[in-house]
Amino acid sequence: MEPTILTVDDSKTIRMIVSRAFKNFSCRVLEAANGVEGLAIAAREKPDVIILDITMPIMDGYETLAKLKSNAELKTIPVVMLTAESARENVMRIARMGVRDYLVKPFKEELVVERLTRIIDLQPRSKKSGAKTIDDPLQILVVDDKPAIVAKVKDVVANTPWVVTGLDTPDEVIEHCYKDLPDLILVSLSLPGEGAFSLFNSLKSSAQTKSLPIFGLCVKIDTEGQTRALQQGFSAVITKPIVPDEMKGKILRALKLDDSGEFFKQEKGALVVHFPREFTPNTATKISAHLRAQVTEAVDCGLDKVILDLRDLQKADFEVIKTGLDVIELCKEVTLAHRVVASDSICNDCNSIEEAKGWQFSASLDDALAALEAPESVAV
Repeated sequence: MEPTILTVDDSKTIRMIVSRAFKNFSCRVLEAANGVEGLAIAAREKPDVIILDITMPIMDGYETLAKLKSNAELKTIPVVMLTAESARENVMRIARMGVRDYLVKPFKEELVVERLTRIIDLQPRSKKSGAKTIDDPLQILVVDDKPAIVAKVKDVVANTPWVVTGLDTPDEVIEHCYKDLPDLILVSLSLPGEGAFSLFNSLKSSAQTKSLPIFGLCVKIDTEGQTRALQQGFSAVITKPIVPDEMKGKILRALKLDDSGEFFKQEKGALVVHFPREFTPNTATKISAHLRAQVTEAVDCGLDKVILDLRDLQKADFEVIKTGLDVIELCKEVTLAHRVVASDSICNDCNSIEEAKGWQFSASLDDALAALEAPESVAV
């Protein structure tokens, strides 16, 4: 069950600040403009915590608190008082009335979140229901005082809809996270002093960011820094110079992203298997991992054709051929017609390898579909 927070304050601005502070958390925020409304909502909703202002019309905070404490059903609800006075006598009076905590106005959003985290279990709200995929516009925050590193991370994810934001110092990070919670944070371990590790501790102690994957960034030869980061609890370490496939792979695993959409699409009544420009052993592993499930889903959706799209490839080597053969063998197993779409140079590469002889090629997706629709078409 999501925790329920009740704000009782005659100031619409204060209620808005509180509501905004918890927008990224899985919780309900209820509002009341005075003590009378607050008592009625509290009796009906039984909130998990009440944020109560002292100075209000109709019924002030003191009287409201007294009525809460005298009600058997409401007296155990924790109360955080809001006050504009920080004088010792005022604080002592609040404490004697049995409140759990207090806040002095004005206050920042992160402070009210920090105080309530001591009282209730706050969990970050999921940005999107269901499993995230590589095609989601993920937010990646890079904390590094070297602009070239931020630029490199942007280059690595340039073929995705992911958005990379760079910050120079740890001081900017917490405030940024309250305004726009990222999906993942990359922190340079070479920040001055203990900057990276202090920031990690701050992020993990905040309800807003405690569940975020945090990666360390360091040069490859800094084995001591890598070991320390992993021992402290960093989700992973990315070494410099950054290896694109390695970084993307670690991000995919940390965020549990479904990356099948990078290679498989249902298009024009066919399952299209896309071979990317840079085809590595890791690429082959990914395609193989998703292949049977994607073909099964395609058949279940009524598709009866598979297209191997090799148009983006730089070259066709044995790794490409082996993966293509895996696709074709599965097509034969489930009786799916199939064809290969490729440029002339890739066709020549394939034909030069014995295992690929006999593949049927087309120059475009439409040509391949037309060939497979023809009555004389035979799957090979």
